[in-house]
Amino acid sequence: LETTRRLVADEAFKNRHRTTAKAFTRVRQLPFALVITLVLRKSMKSLQNVVNEAMTWLDAEPVSASAFSQARYKFKHGAFIELNTTAIVDTVYADGDYRTFWGRRILAVDGSKILLPDTEEIRREFGTIAYSNGPEGDVQGERPYALASVLYDVLNRISVDAVLGQADAYEVDLAVGHLAHTRPGDLLVMDRNYPSYRMLAELTQRQRDFVMRCSAASFAPARRMLKGEGPDSQIVTLTPCAGQARDIRARGLPRSLTVRFVRVRLSTGEWEVLVTSLLDVARYPTADFLELYGLRWGVETFYGLLKTRLGLENFSGLGAEAVRQDFHAAVYLTGLEAILTAEAQTALDAKTTPHAQTVNRAVSFNAIKDRALDLLFSDSTPRPCAGA
Repeated sequence: LETTRRLVADEAFKNRHRTTAKAFTRVRQLPFALVITLVLRKSMKSLQNVVNEAMTWLDAEPVSASAFSQARYKFKHGAFIELNTTAIVDTVYADGDYRTFWGRRILAVDGSKILLPDTEEIRREFGTIAYSNGPEGDVQGERPYALASVLYDVLNRISVDAVLGQADAYEVDLAVGHLAHTRPGDLLVMDRNYPSYRMLAELTQRQRDFVMRCSAASFAPARRMLKGEGPDSQIVTLTPCAGQARDIRARGLPRSLTVRFVRVRLSTGEWEVLVTSLLDVARYPTADFLELYGLRWGVETFYGLLKTRLGLENFSGLGAEAVRQDFHAAVYLTGLEAILTAEAQTALDAKTTPHAQTVNRAVSFNAIKDRALDLLFSDSTPRPCAGA
């Protein structure tokens, strides 16, 4: 919180993220820090009610929702990306006291479609996806969507990196973009949408370890193992198929990979086959991969929070920049909530109960939004000018 307060009140931070040199140059009724905070306070209430509550708290003259809507386009969504990186990610890892598995950060990569406001600008910026009346039905029309992709620390409940791509973006391309935010020793966990030869090669070239679930249409060793054939741990050398070879050469990626396939049995009795770079069977026992891959569910929970608790798809603006602001503001808020509730969650984890207990996330997020002005405004934060 101290880092966030310092940044939103900092002139250099404002200058980095305003759209023009003239934006927010005079302290009016809607200064930079207040507009940032109002975006963070987005809720199911009407926009005018959100603005009214803020101005009452500040003991300032009322302003219209329209004035706020205009002011928000004077700064760029990168402000929330910097807040997340500096106030959340750097804070969590600063002292080395964070949760790991096998001594590693467990970073899940996953994507999710986000339904967007249906405006011409949004359609041009993000594209659309056709929808039909059932799987076999005729196409009924198109809706604007974005493809969100996150690099999410499932044990510490923070997003290390997040992007909002176009509707037709390729998940592997977005995943490769996240790799700049990883470091040696990280373990990346991905679901069945990701294990292509290219993805494995991109990770191998950067010396990043990985665990990915294989589908029934995946690599030949995985297909056989899913049928119950062979041992539960197999080290295999992969090469790209003829159709991929030219692309792999053009990207300068390795033309052969040594990987390990591991097979574990789910509680349903089904086989699950994972492909991994962790070749040392003694150090990384096959049986432990069931628990490890189960941690990936944390990124699914993250998207659930964005779409339900934070009402992401109830966007507070109709422009592309408003969509990006709302998305990255929500990502920042999930990290802030994780930090603020970490101590309470640790206490609950220490209890011996028949069922695991968790912090009531609906209550915690509502508390943060309701008290956002108290939490994020400091004595040095510029306030609205009376009668401006």
